[in-house]
Amino acid sequence: MLEAVKPVRSQVVSWEQSPHQVVLRTLKGQLRLIPLTDTIVRVTYTLEESFSHEPSLGLVPVTPSAKSPPAIWHLEESPDALVLLTQQLRLEVSRETGALAYFDAKGKLLTREPARGGKSLEVFDSYRSVLDAESVVDKVVTPDGVKTVVRDAKKVFVKKLYHAKLELEWVPGEALYGLGQHPDGNLNLRGTRQYIHQANMKVAVPFVVSTRNYAVLLDTYAPLIFSDNEHGSYLYAEAVTELDFYFIHGTCLDDLIRGYRLLSGQATMLPLWAFGYMQSQERYETQQEILGIVAEHRRRGIPLDSVVLDWRSWEGEKWGQKTFDKTRFPDVPAMTDRLHRAGAHLMLSIWPNMHASSENHAEMVAAGCLLPGSELYDPFRAEARALYWKQANEGLFSQGIDAWWCDSSEPFTPEWNSPLKPEPEKNYLQFHHEARNYLAEEHTNAYALLHSRAIFEGQRGTGSPKRVVNLTRSASTGQQKYGTIVWSGDTSANWTTLRRQIAAGLSFCASGFPYWTLDIGGFFVKQGHMWFWDGDHEQGCDDPAYRELYVRWFQLGAFLPIFRAHGTDTRREIWRFGQPGEIVYDTLVKFVELRMTLMPYIYSLAAQAALEGSTMMRVLAFDFPDDPAVLDLKDQFMLGPAFLVCPVTSTAPQDGSPPTRPVYLPEGANWYDFWTERRYSGGQTLIADAPLSRMPLYVRAGSVIPMAEVAQHTGAVRQDRFTVQVYPGADGEFTLYQDAGDGHGWEKGEATRITLRWDDKAGQLHTGERQGSFPGMPERVEFRVKVVDLL
Repeated sequence: MLEAVKPVRSQVVSWEQSPHQVVLRTLKGQLRLIPLTDTIVRVTYTLEESFSHEPSLGLVPVTPSAKSPPAIWHLEESPDALVLLTQQLRLEVSRETGALAYFDAKGKLLTREPARGGKSLEVFDSYRSVLDAESVVDKVVTPDGVKTVVRDAKKVFVKKLYHAKLELEWVPGEALYGLGQHPDGNLNLRGTRQYIHQANMKVAVPFVVSTRNYAVLLDTYAPLIFSDNEHGSYLYAEAVTELDFYFIHGTCLDDLIRGYRLLSGQATMLPLWAFGYMQSQERYETQQEILGIVAEHRRRGIPLDSVVLDWRSWEGEKWGQKTFDKTRFPDVPAMTDRLHRAGAHLMLSIWPNMHASSENHAEMVAAGCLLPGSELYDPFRAEARALYWKQANEGLFSQGIDAWWCDSSEPFTPEWNSPLKPEPEKNYLQFHHEARNYLAEEHTNAYALLHSRAIFEGQRGTGSPKRVVNLTRSASTGQQKYGTIVWSGDTSANWTTLRRQIAAGLSFCASGFPYWTLDIGGFFVKQGHMWFWDGDHEQGCDDPAYRELYVRWFQLGAFLPIFRAHGTDTRREIWRFGQPGEIVYDTLVKFVELRMTLMPYIYSLAAQAALEGSTMMRVLAFDFPDDPAVLDLKDQFMLGPAFLVCPVTSTAPQDGSPPTRPVYLPEGANWYDFWTERRYSGGQTLIADAPLSRMPLYVRAGSVIPMAEVAQHTGAVRQDRFTVQVYPGADGEFTLYQDAGDGHGWEKGEATRITLRWDDKAGQLHTGERQGSFPGMPERVEFRVKVVDLL
């Protein structure tokens, strides 16, 4: 008869306390607890004799400040547990199993590991590929250029790594958000299984927040699995040197985002123009065409802040070459100068891979700065980042370029070489298998992080007054400090995709990143031969059905942190969808103009995100945590504290009846219909009118919204005169933020703030004194107050 062998548990046998940490030795490894603040504790578990000293790729040192003072903590003993206490947290470590339980200062359980212990490490040997004459390597044509794919190569042992699992006992009614961007339409992650890796339409961020006001940030840059199903409730890391994570507590979900930013770096402030309308498509081909697009916007009086130059700015087939084709772009400095004088900015796409025929590729080869056996530069090496920036600066930035579009920043996308869409698990495994041919196995999710660092540090190193703007398709922990905007990838034009995009953006913003956008109208409009080329509209912008879809997508885009149209298969300029006097054209112009009037509000939200760690695009649970009806509401969100955004995600009824959509008004507030100004009580579902010209939009009672006059670009918005729209029914306030709109003075506090407070009982708006200053600030600021009438 076989005899059961009991597993060795992590029974605590001794511990050692120092001023900054406590280390517990167990029968199965070591556990270290480091209280960083009263609400953040670092937890590290290893099977090695000592803890790793490898620096984190994305985290930053936690510097004590008035907002985040150092932890005041002590250790207590009980017969069953060791207890670490701060002023806000209580961590209990089971003496028997090493299992952790987390409580708030009042003793309320936040979460816990299973009683048997929830931290597991499984050792494995990590190898790297060595390419030689016997290696099997193919050149594969992909949507991101010709790439080398390693089919077979010798493997050389590098070091021992671990698979890591962190099990947690989540409770009924608890919602979990984050872990990056997911294209499947899930918002609340409970009851799902998610594969967290980089892909064209996926973004991997190992940070999850709970409505019980705690978060977990894993310091890992390898793929993850999140599971909450019959197979267990856990986070599984594919390749780590040790299990290293941060437990963050707060009084609200915003506190958890602030904790993430404290650990990984504050978001940067984008320039004012980046929040205006961006016109893009695949693709503008000549200098004359770009200038003509801007001129036509100005002629029609349609606000525009930037135009985007997609791929093939280079000469011939030199994919990724960071210079212009002089036959199509004969005088780039003159072009960018004309754009700037017209109040427009130029964003340009660049790529991490370079064709072997290009001069940039030859220079990278000579310097030994490519990843072995590939056309990709190696951003994990400082000298490669410096050379990449040198090329981008000499060939592009010095010509007057304003912003970057770092396309294909997750350069390993094997699923896009498959005629059929891979299953999620297969896609996860294929990604990691391919990426580890080139990258350290524990860093396969981190390419975009280091690529963004190259652009940010390079541009800042020039001394240019331009703030860094980098539109990118991928992200990892800490990337928000490098001036990045993430867009959702190459989506397809259909109603299902539009519906799922809302949850994708909300998940990403709940992962600690403030700036997110999408391709308005979907990237692929028609049906193609590959699984991802899956649009429903063969006639493009001439198809009335696509025009309806485009309008609904555009209305959503106007209320995202970044407002950008882009795609292939059909033109994307507003006048391609009709003419003045027609409902589609007029509606598109109406929402561009509405975005412009909201610029003081939106720019102030961006300042709060950069300076105070807040979130612009908000899961409803951020603002209404006590309303269970909002926990998995996937198609509504808040833009800042005021606007409840309710996009229309289905086509109009075919029987000709008026379009409507159900809208849930969260409990705990009263609401105004933005269009009719009618007031409603919260906690109810309305059937809202939704004609094509209107997206259901509601404003919370007590909101104070500074608004501007319509201008042709953000640089022409008057900064000395605003309308303040007040929605009575509750006390409220909003702080208007102003700075120079560009430059780095904001980092030194060169800005002004005016706090606008609404006293509902008195029916009065109080304007605070203007605090601060910046070069070029208006001498005085005038407010015209409009109090919305009760209907």
